[in-house]
Amino acid sequence: MATEPGSAGGYSSAVDGGMTVDECDSMIRRSLRTPMVKFLKEHLEKSGCNIGSNFIKAVRCDKKVSGGYLRGEGIVVCSNHLKIQDEVNQVVIHELIHAYDDCRAANLDWSDCAHHACSEIRAGHLSGDCHYKRELLRGFVKIRGHEQDCVRRRVMKSVTANPYCSEAAAKDAMEAVWDVCYNDTKPFDRAP
Repeated sequence: MATEPGSAGGYSSAVDGGMTVDECDSMIRRSLRTPMVKFLKEHLEKSGCNIGSNFIKAVRCDKKVSGGYLRGEGIVVCSNHLKIQDEVNQVVIHELIHAYDDCRAANLDWSDCAHHACSEIRAGHLSGDCHYKRELLRGFVKIRGHEQDCVRRRVMKSVTANPYCSEAAAKDAMEAVWDVCYNDTKPFDRAP
């Protein structure tokens, strides 16, 4: 989920389950050593976007989200909504794809429903968020077409959370940009 600066939801010290900020920071450091995260960081830097050591940080979040990308601030990972390393890895990968999109598109406007939908389509498709094993664990059982259904469901969830996008606007935007954005696999040669 990508958001405008300051709109990712207040951070609190309330514990809703999940892990501590320190535990999450440790898992973020581990995720930085995974091949996919290293690849995305390398391509962000090749695109002219330097990400410092504090670009990805663990925080406690009030909103029921796993994390977010904030232009000019970096990536937040919501420690109180995550429990295991794989979840942290997925959030970091998903949000790095948003950061890459923001870096390569000088005119990306997160308040534009189509721009937001496109980045969500790419992040959902390229990050592995919708791998069939993850979908089974979420309770979604469908063999054919599960990945696109999952991406669509997750795009709608994220874009409708954008204060500039009604449900109808989010759906129209997603449909309008689907083919172009789903097939845009940069920086990968093909969808991983």
